[in-house]
Amino acid sequence: MSAHSNILVSDSLYRIRHSLAHIMAEAVLELRPGTKLGFGPPIDDGFYYDFILPTPITEEDFPEIEKKMRRLIQENHVFAREELPKEQALARLNEMGEPYKREYAEELFEKKGLQNLTFYRTGPFLDMCEGPHVESSRNLPQQGFKLRSLAGAYWRGDSKNAMMTRIYAWAFETKAELDAQLKAYKEAQERDHKKLGKELDIFFIDDSIGKGLPLWLPNGTVIRDELEKMMKELEFKAGFQRVATPHLAKTDLYYQTGHLPYYAAHMYPFMEIKERHTTGSPEDSTETKETYCLKPMNCPHHHKIFAARMRSYRELPLRLAEYGQVYRFEDSGALSGLLRVRGMCMNDAHIYCTADQIKKEFLSVMQMHKEVYDILNITDYSMRFSTWDPEDPKGKEKYVNNPEAWEWTQKVVYEAMIDSGLPFKEGKGEAAFYGPKIDFQFKTVTGREETASTNQLDFAVPERLDLKYIGADNQEHRPYIIHRAPLGTHERFIAFLIEHYGGAFPTWLAPVQTRVITVSDKFNEYGEKVVASLRSKMIRAEIELSPDTLGKKIRNASKQKIPNLLIIGEREQADGTVTLRKFGQEAQVSMTLAAFEEWISDQIKNREGRSRS
Repeated sequence: MSAHSNILVSDSLYRIRHSLAHIMAEAVLELRPGTKLGFGPPIDDGFYYDFILPTPITEEDFPEIEKKMRRLIQENHVFAREELPKEQALARLNEMGEPYKREYAEELFEKKGLQNLTFYRTGPFLDMCEGPHVESSRNLPQQGFKLRSLAGAYWRGDSKNAMMTRIYAWAFETKAELDAQLKAYKEAQERDHKKLGKELDIFFIDDSIGKGLPLWLPNGTVIRDELEKMMKELEFKAGFQRVATPHLAKTDLYYQTGHLPYYAAHMYPFMEIKERHTTGSPEDSTETKETYCLKPMNCPHHHKIFAARMRSYRELPLRLAEYGQVYRFEDSGALSGLLRVRGMCMNDAHIYCTADQIKKEFLSVMQMHKEVYDILNITDYSMRFSTWDPEDPKGKEKYVNNPEAWEWTQKVVYEAMIDSGLPFKEGKGEAAFYGPKIDFQFKTVTGREETASTNQLDFAVPERLDLKYIGADNQEHRPYIIHRAPLGTHERFIAFLIEHYGGAFPTWLAPVQTRVITVSDKFNEYGEKVVASLRSKMIRAEIELSPDTLGKKIRNASKQKIPNLLIIGEREQADGTVTLRKFGQEAQVSMTLAAFEEWISDQIKNREGRSRS
């Protein structure tokens, strides 16, 4: 059953993809009896279906599933629609033994007020589904689909629910269209951040340290440092003040903010610490127990900095920023390279402001997001306005119960977004528990959508932590808080950048900005002088001293995607020049070393070279 889709239901390709999702579910049920069904919607390039499986499926099982699907298509079953009232529909789902479908059906009847639900039958397979579908399985392409990948997905997208196995598939009307997609996908795979991260020595994950806890290698650390330097400059210009907070805190703090107990499943186990207090002699000592936890977010620490003393309205907006390390115990099945980790460094900041300042501050942060993306030449992203859903039956568990505050803050954020001129879509029911937010969504090379950056408005936590300031009327008032992270975390954002640039970073961001290549060992001494001169100007330069041929040295540098090569031979040594060859180009240009240093320094200073390779 499709939860939602942005494809027009009148589109014949939608019907094909939706129908193939049913065929795949039927095939999986035959091959894995006892499987329970989740959702199976069409998506932009195919479809997926979520399952609870009695035994695991791997990608090695895909050919068998595809073979079964083609056999089912050949059986030429009609997609027969049936509509049932509530009692009969629920009884039918009980007979089918589908608890997840039944749970969703009950919600549709209670929340949406539906009187009937539709089911589709194809041969022996029956699914609760709103449709539409093709008329018969004979209308489906035998060679136009291919199973693509596996992923973990929580039922209904809620981490408190069961983890399901999601099978993705491509689907097109013709084999030629599928082949074109497969070719494009293969090319995209060459940009996969896990593959390039290993080849370019950017990061490494070692089981002896722990799953989801990446080690940043020297090359990756350079990229982290350059991004942090960029953000510190932008934040300084925007009036942010930097702070630093510890990696852990007492759990009581997270109960105060409201993160606990709701966030406990995403936190590492708590630590119980015994502390001995001595007031005089050892006999007078007492022992107390305190419970600590690794921090899953920086917010509570920043709030305590705000509350360190009484603030005046004249200090607002107060903008506190930090690159803070946080720890979240993500499910092992959800971990994926740098995209899903358990230890992450967040480009965090919190703005404490008055009600009158919210719109301007929120708009300013949106403009900062845009400036960051412009610098990095990122244009392929979307924005989601995540709002409160007052009709959600689990709303009391998910959101602060303050309808008036929800309506007002959502109105302010909406107006700020309209004023920004940036396009966005609404995601009803996806807000943070304390307020509405804007998320910046990217797609990985595998087509999976992930959140890269966020900007959130918080009206709830100031009251929970009793945050106050003295207003112009000399009375105490509650501030509002804007949570913002234009780069999200180093981990996820660098994963996106690796794929965005295909590993070929612009000069200012590249781990090695220049490699000197000598034609023979006779010119190594001059080459080392060139490197020393460049490094004295804070340019990341190195020399290739291997005995390889010139051609092989150039090919090695190309594989490592180094943006600038300086070729040095007899003429360059005699003239005090260098010959520049840029990554991806065969053309070469000779210039004085001073001219090259001026050019590359300008590239770095202005963060040029933003185009993708």
